[in-house]
Amino acid sequence: MTPSPTAQPDVTVVGIGADGWSGLAGPSRRVLREADVLIGGARQLALLPAECAGERVTWPSPLRPAIPGLLAAHAGRRIVVLASGDPFHYGIARTLTELLPTPPRVLPHPSSVSYACARLGWALEECEVVSVVGRPAARIAAALHHGRRLLVLGAGADTPAEVAGLLRDRGFGASRMWVLEQLGGEREHVREGTALSWSQPPGDPLSIVAVACLSDPDGLRLGAVPGLPDAAYEHDGQLTKRYVRAATLAALAPAPGELLWDVGGGAGSVAVEWLRTHPACRAVTVERDAERASRIARNAERLGVPQLRVVTGTAPGALVDLPTPDAVFIGGGLTAPGMLDACWEALPPGGRLVANTVTLESEALLADWYRRYGGELVRLAVAHGTPVGHFTGWRQAMPVTQWAVCKPGAPVAAASVGAASRDGEAAGRDAGNAGGAGDAGNAAGADNTGTARNSGNAVGDEQ
Repeated sequence: MTPSPTAQPDVTVVGIGADGWSGLAGPSRRVLREADVLIGGARQLALLPAECAGERVTWPSPLRPAIPGLLAAHAGRRIVVLASGDPFHYGIARTLTELLPTPPRVLPHPSSVSYACARLGWALEECEVVSVVGRPAARIAAALHHGRRLLVLGAGADTPAEVAGLLRDRGFGASRMWVLEQLGGEREHVREGTALSWSQPPGDPLSIVAVACLSDPDGLRLGAVPGLPDAAYEHDGQLTKRYVRAATLAALAPAPGELLWDVGGGAGSVAVEWLRTHPACRAVTVERDAERASRIARNAERLGVPQLRVVTGTAPGALVDLPTPDAVFIGGGLTAPGMLDACWEALPPGGRLVANTVTLESEALLADWYRRYGGELVRLAVAHGTPVGHFTGWRQAMPVTQWAVCKPGAPVAAASVGAASRDGEAAGRDAGNAGGAGDAGNAAGADNTGTARNSGNAVGDEQ
């Protein structure tokens, strides 16, 4: 959806908290009194006194497609949009900025995360904020590290129980949890417990969940950099092993907002760890085997990146309609006719391509492309210490040949912040934009196991 070419509507966005009118500063009160049209969630509009005499309009659902027509219907009038807390923190202000010719005027209010940190004595810059408004709760798993503090923007009264269940399932049952409800309002209330023992009934839907992460002693430790333990993945042997995977991600060099094609997904490990490097990263994995494709989706969910797009199909044919990648990884199917050509053609100038192989035939192909396009051709060899009788010796894994290259030409301009992270999430995010948790419902590579891998042929999240 593109901004309307018409003149900029007179739109002001006002943040409001659970304390309602009494918590608003003078400038916010003034624009609300002077507004001709007041747009917001039903809960937010109910917080305004009668002296705010403008026409009251409740957000429709779905929200985003309705915004241009709604603003056009009130053209020439002073429009004030209500938002929960800080309108630019997972809020409606971002959506309006994407749709309007110029950003609207915004008068923010303290966000729920600011209130939560104030109540708990936590430094906001040391916390990680995860939204599950219109998004899978599995996203929380990517942020789980022993000793970290999380603030989870919830989708309703059932969010605390869902968070507790996920923590138990991921080996963080000892974590402490706080559910902070109606922050800043007269009905503010805090509930506390541990994920392991959490059995409290659903409370107020207008809440935020704070988590002090504590891992179980016998839990599998997952680091913050690529090269997760192989045991973190469900697989049938078609898995890019840990050390080769770490080298592969280093060569791919993911950056926030970039899109990866993982061709020949296997267990999906390269795409999963690309996504775990930053919440704005995007990835599509192509896998010809339906059972493996299902396994990739399960791995992505368990490791906190359920946004991974899994395409079941045979490359290069399955690549035709995919969005333009910033990087391509080929973990299998290199010798399939047209595979390298299709991936190279799809890359924009400045895009990166990394291909791994363990076979002589594919290695010869990579050597030929290396002579034509340059880049870096390396041999990766890993040996593990294993018992030899009463002693220890080295067991050599199959060596992997890796070609990494950057396509010549100036890199294309990076996608806008909105576009880069919007795929698959805008609808869910905008369902919450109208008024946050309380209103969301209303507003609406080569797998080195001894054989070559051929699977590649195959808005208010505020309260």
